[in-house]
Amino acid sequence: MHLFAVSTFRYPSLTRWFIVALLLTGATAFGYVVDHHVSLTSQAMLYVLAVAMASYTLGWKESAVCAVGAVTAFNFFFVSPRLTFQVDSQEHLIALLTMLLVALVISNLAASLKRETQAARLNAQRAGQLQMLATDLADATSADEIAGLGQIALNSAFGGPCVLALRKDADALQGEFTSSIVDAMQCCIKESAILGPGTGRWPGLEAWYLPLGAKGQVSGAVRVQPALAGDASGREHAQTLCSLLGQALWRVRLISSMLAAEHEAQRQQVQSTFLAAISHDLRTPLAAVVGAASALQTQRDKLSRAEQDRLLSSIISEATYLSTVTDNTLQLVRLTHSSQVLSRDWESMEEIVGAVLARVRQRDPSRRIKSTVPEQLPLIKVDPVLLAQLVANLLDNALKYSSDVIELNVNVCDDELRVCVKDLGPGIPAEQVETLFEPFSHNDHSGQRGAGLGLAVCRAIAVAHGGSLTFRRRKGGGSNFTLSLPLDQPQPPSEYT
Repeated sequence: MHLFAVSTFRYPSLTRWFIVALLLTGATAFGYVVDHHVSLTSQAMLYVLAVAMASYTLGWKESAVCAVGAVTAFNFFFVSPRLTFQVDSQEHLIALLTMLLVALVISNLAASLKRETQAARLNAQRAGQLQMLATDLADATSADEIAGLGQIALNSAFGGPCVLALRKDADALQGEFTSSIVDAMQCCIKESAILGPGTGRWPGLEAWYLPLGAKGQVSGAVRVQPALAGDASGREHAQTLCSLLGQALWRVRLISSMLAAEHEAQRQQVQSTFLAAISHDLRTPLAAVVGAASALQTQRDKLSRAEQDRLLSSIISEATYLSTVTDNTLQLVRLTHSSQVLSRDWESMEEIVGAVLARVRQRDPSRRIKSTVPEQLPLIKVDPVLLAQLVANLLDNALKYSSDVIELNVNVCDDELRVCVKDLGPGIPAEQVETLFEPFSHNDHSGQRGAGLGLAVCRAIAVAHGGSLTFRRRKGGGSNFTLSLPLDQPQPPSEYT
């Protein structure tokens, strides 16, 4: 926040009168020095110069007294007969009266010029403050931040103490204030109007009370002092400040409402997509399980041993598929729509990969997976169950879509632990890469069955650990999925290893 201060310097009262005396004394002394070298008119000009200087640097009262004093001193010290207040000729009397008139006119003109200069400087400072406040408010993202900027601006523009209060609800304000302040603020919020001296509403107040925002959009109120009934310029500046703050507060409220609406729309979209997926990906295998089980129950005696084994195998396969889809769906919902904290601990990637390979290789009798895991890898702070599920999903996908060797490589690069799963399958078409990690995207045209959840769960697990999961097509065909996890520092003590 840029600091701003509106101030007009004024000499103390005694100092101002001392300056008047000093100017008259100086003009008299200099007149005596040049008494034998200049005319009486030139000596009079010395006093006029003193009056002009007093008018420009002092108030109108001091400059007027200086003008009268200059004519009196000129008459006493230099007009014949000297050292008296008498005037020996009508010509000198006219000259003195003219000098007095000129001195008063100069005093008035200088005072007017001074007032206009101060007003122009004050307006320029206030315009600069409004511009800087608008710039700062454009970057503000919360009501508290806007309130802080507003409090600083009000304290800089006015002597204060100024008070800014945001609405907690329809009948209460944030913060603790006296009952008189609360009543005035509530009234100005209710009427959406300024209260205080010179406003025609509650003129007995010692401060101005202004709403933050227009009618129907008031987010709070401020109390500004000093408040003078005739200070219309100051009141307008306070209103402009409050208008800027009210617009910024309303903008933050609109953004918050838009984000909430967007979140609700996304939630409903996920719910609709989930229901659509269930209707297609769960009902079909359920129907197959029910059909096979019903056939075994009602026609077991008529079926051969081979047909019975085929039906049992179908039941097991469909049930396994249902279990996988259910687990992935629940995991995706838990990771993306829950504030639950992960159960993270220091783990060895070598042990996680080893456990996953032991389970996956039971479904891969040809042992097509070739792993490269260096020794003495740094530990990582992860949820081992989720990370094992991520690696297992990537390996299952590679086994499903590729009939060649599958590479699993683990290495450390740029303060990250990277796990790469590479296959030589048909790869992912370029037009499908953008939605590859979206749930229920159904980008599979290879004839393999899937609900489109596996990669979405993998990405959600990677993001939940502060990492990333990326895809890259391999030269010559195939896919390369890379999991990158940040290495936490410092590493745990040796007992973890």
